Amino acid sequence: MNNISGAKSLMLALEEQGVRQVFGLPGGANLPMYDELFKSNIRHILVRHEQSASHMADGFGRVSRKAGVCFATSGPGATNILTGIATAQADSVPMIAITGQVPINMIGKDAFQESDIIGMSNPVVKYSFQPRHASEIPLTVKKSFYIAETGRPGPVLIDIPKDVQQNEAEMDLAVKFKIKGYNPWIVPDVIQIEKAIGMILSSKKPMILAGGGVIISSSFAELQSIAELLTIPVVTTFKGKGSFPENHPLSLGPIGMHGHAEANKLMTEVDCVLAIGTRFSDRSVGTFDEFEKKLKIIHMDVDPAEIGKNQTTNIAIVGNVQTSLRIMIKLILQKKLQKVINSEWMKHVKEVKAYWRDNLKIHPGEMSAARILRKLRSVLPKNAIVTTEVGQHQMWASLFFDVIKPGTFFSSTGLGTMGWGFPAAIGAKVAAPNVPVVDIAGDGSFNMTENSLATSVLEDIPVIVFLINNFSLGMVAQWQRTFYNRRMIGIDLQNCPDYVKLAESYGAQGIRVHSLDQLEKAIKTGLKSNIATVIDIPIDPEEDVLPFVAPGTSLKDMMLPS
Repeated sequence: MNNISGAKSLMLALEEQGVRQVFGLPGGANLPMYDELFKSNIRHILVRHEQSASHMADGFGRVSRKAGVCFATSGPGATNILTGIATAQADSVPMIAITGQVPINMIGKDAFQESDIIGMSNPVVKYSFQPRHASEIPLTVKKSFYIAETGRPGPVLIDIPKDVQQNEAEMDLAVKFKIKGYNPWIVPDVIQIEKAIGMILSSKKPMILAGGGVIISSSFAELQSIAELLTIPVVTTFKGKGSFPENHPLSLGPIGMHGHAEANKLMTEVDCVLAIGTRFSDRSVGTFDEFEKKLKIIHMDVDPAEIGKNQTTNIAIVGNVQTSLRIMIKLILQKKLQKVINSEWMKHVKEVKAYWRDNLKIHPGEMSAARILRKLRSVLPKNAIVTTEVGQHQMWASLFFDVIKPGTFFSSTGLGTMGWGFPAAIGAKVAAPNVPVVDIAGDGSFNMTENSLATSVLEDIPVIVFLINNFSLGMVAQWQRTFYNRRMIGIDLQNCPDYVKLAESYGAQGIRVHSLDQLEKAIKTGLKSNIATVIDIPIDPEEDVLPFVAPGTSLKDMMLPS
């Protein structure tokens, strides 16, 4: 038991949780914690906007599978991180957001830079805390990390009034805890798993649908074992892209609004789906009534709330995905159930896959999205980590950038947050400093958080921005061309800024390319560089992302390039 300030106990509690860095921006209401941060062994990474702090913590959390930590002050500092918190919640990312708050006796009095961040954040956090006594902080921190990292991960907010940071109290840093009513671990039902195996083996056209839960639980080896043992083709959701090697013979790539043509085509023919760690979002399966007309669904997920939420399920397997898959593998091997699924089905799968890989039309220009992304893939090491912004470039990445090493591709898929990719790439680089990190960006999205170049350069966190520049808000422009009779408004970004000069103004490296040979040299230069590199790649503003499943339609209504 020690008599120390709340702010000091916060730093000690964070160190006990293994925190080595925080992403943040100081202000009046969190200065006591910053004063103790100065004295601690924790590295502070200064951002230029609090939203970027939360995105960096998000990127760190996705790569490390441990909660990233971000700091913000009260009022606008706290509200600025809300978008990042909501992004993490939508994609089930562990995060601890710690905000300063006005003193307790000023709460509710419209004090300077006061905001009810607890009330505002409640819909987009896994849980939130506001300790009212300094002595509560060590226990609050322990509970926060446990909640954020267990079960279905998510963001936790700790809002600490300034006087609680300053006050001293006796602290029990070794305090034990139990959270009443919170049981993140559900033991999978073996009987349900046995039923699922039977349903798969009795089907004629089975498919595995792998979602983000495979990546979150690091179940890559288990997923591959199941697919290979039973010879079942694998499609992914966009969130699940990178859960299964996309150069594997059984891989068909992502399904959905901008999924692979072969994946969407075959998904409309299956009679049984083993859905692993997915929520059947509208962007993945289109209209639900079409999806469920003729097939049986086995839904495996850690969160029981997802079972039946969007899609009727025939067999539910609730529990940690990795544990469930390991039990399934054990049962298959014990009972010697593995077999080659209907050879006619697999022959058809191979034929459809080969057809679309050979015949899908792409933009004819040398610097088309398909060609530049395939060039990026050919030059990058297989273990390189890739993040994306949100827009056309993101969907082109879904189509044309194959993920070889599982768990190396990340995007904002649930909330679809423009500006996420670049700061998330910085967070990812902090989590994996010896691995190349690339942000596949669009000009509109990159504009939103480009000031993170200062963080990348000054904090010595070099990443590559692969900037697909069509001088517009490309996805909005495509929709206006397709659905609004080319009534174009609010999408023209012209040639401003000059991204080479912008990068150089921050002390980063800027390179503009106009050919695939120049692009290859630029990527290799960026990989060797010890500073951030922005590669500006002008493309045709009229190039669309195709295939495309329009909102409110089903996978069978896929629009194809003509």
